Amino acid sequence: MRLLLIKTSSMGDLLHTLPALTDARQAVKGLECRWVAEESFAQIPLWHPVVKEVIPVAWRRWRKDLASPRSRGEIGRFMAQLRQEPHDLALDAQGLIKSAVITGIAGGVRAGPDFHSAREPLAALFYNRRHPSPKGPHAVHRLRRLFAEALGYSLPETPPDYGIDPGRFDAVPAEEGAFVFLHGTTWRTKQWPQRFWRELAGMVAKAGSVVIPWGSEGEKIRAEHIAAVNPEKCRVLPRMDIEGLAAILLKARGVVAADTGPGHLAAALGVPTVNLYGPTSPALTGTVGNHQVHLTGSCPDAPCLKKKCPFPPVEDLHPPCFETLHPEQVWQQLQACTDRSNHPH
Repeated sequence: MRLLLIKTSSMGDLLHTLPALTDARQAVKGLECRWVAEESFAQIPLWHPVVKEVIPVAWRRWRKDLASPRSRGEIGRFMAQLRQEPHDLALDAQGLIKSAVITGIAGGVRAGPDFHSAREPLAALFYNRRHPSPKGPHAVHRLRRLFAEALGYSLPETPPDYGIDPGRFDAVPAEEGAFVFLHGTTWRTKQWPQRFWRELAGMVAKAGSVVIPWGSEGEKIRAEHIAAVNPEKCRVLPRMDIEGLAAILLKARGVVAADTGPGHLAAALGVPTVNLYGPTSPALTGTVGNHQVHLTGSCPDAPCLKKKCPFPPVEDLHPPCFETLHPEQVWQQLQACTDRSNHPH
């Protein structure tokens, strides 16, 4: 069977889809997949053995200047590549208008979540097969159900399997046994207070080395400020691509992560991780994998799912829902989850 999969962004969304693709590979004989993904994350789908091609889409960049000759040319080439090979089913696993439009352009048999399940219900108008994937369970479970419904097999009861071969990252140089701080996140409200990161770095540096990746200039500045607590034991990494980060995570002793895409990558690779949640809830989109700890902040409105916090800072901590997530607690949980991963029985 030839599947055209539309799941464009973000990093966490793509990683959440991999277990469903593993299910499909085991249930559908001869399955081959072409995957439409945002250009920034085009490496991730190729980590799964059933994906033969990634069709990169640059909607985030195109929408800034749709009328430019460059954008029009790239959109035309994207549409041509989309239709280049025949497919038996085009499956929209995103459930948004933009992904549904891509599914419609692809033509043929088009499937996706029904009106009650799609994140944007009108997206269901673009499909000629609509399947239930009720809101409420975690995104990984919902995607596994959607694939089972669309491809016609029973939903497995096995734990999620991301299908990633860790050996593919062996050639990438990475430090062995360091603690990794994944502090960067696009929402200001998801950012654990910088003062807490610095305090945690001071604690962790007494037990081992700390490495701190970054993905923007703002994150680099914050990483340098955190590392300054102990320059001998804390190091800011150079900017790297997703595969470089995966190699770092696979060799890490343990990870502390904000609610961010790289945190989902750590979970997919089975790396012991303490994940920090303030305005968001791990119940719906938290990390899924072995050796994962979820710590949630305390606030009357949490999880509020707001990108702008309505409350004033508490003792210079912002957002205040993180005031109860102290560095001492995070360090204790990090030690516990790394110990469990080394002694699973």
